Amino acid sequence: MNRHIGWIAGAAAAALVATGGITYAVAEDGGSGSVRVPAADSADAGFARDMAVHHQQAVEMSYIVRDRTGNEEVRRLAYDIAQTQANQRGMLLGWLDLWGLPKVSSEPPMTWMGMGGMASGKDGALMPGMATDTELKKLGELSGKQAEILYLQLMTDHHRGGIHMAEGCVAKCTVAVEKRLAQGMVDAQRSEIDLMTTMLEERGAEPRT
Repeated sequence: MNRHIGWIAGAAAAALVATGGITYAVAEDGGSGSVRVPAADSADAGFARDMAVHHQQAVEMSYIVRDRTGNEEVRRLAYDIAQTQANQRGMLLGWLDLWGLPKVSSEPPMTWMGMGGMASGKDGALMPGMATDTELKKLGELSGKQAEILYLQLMTDHHRGGIHMAEGCVAKCTVAVEKRLAQGMVDAQRSEIDLMTTMLEERGAEPRT
């Protein structure tokens, strides 16, 4: 078995365990049975909305590269990232439904972190770490090793932005299970960044920043 494949499978399993396999319980405060519904402008709601958007692009990039390379290691990593983040995205949107809160906001992304004016949305990149429309188009045009390198670089940037946002939830969110999910994202994505750095080195490249 490839030395990375076993790591990827273990990381994916750990990420799912970190979510606790639950959706409904996020409406309860610390398992006490009392229902806590965050405000629409809370960190809890803002993180759920913004991370759902952030995750959607990771899923999109992962499926693009899966069709642009035959390398089994990259394809497996991309599939695991897509599945993990699609599952987490479903949970985040499900929690907003349970709370009766809107999935979109009139406020700029990351306002709940005090960064609403810093996420420019330039060329489609709505939040820090997100790829631009131009970069996504280029990823869809490359193939083989070139596509692998760009994907690993874009996903490293994406994870860094996601980690920063998840750390914001760990610090600011008040719903216990959401804070645990955010911390699980931080831990898993840091490990994936280490893996992707190694994979880039094996291809004679390195992260962009």
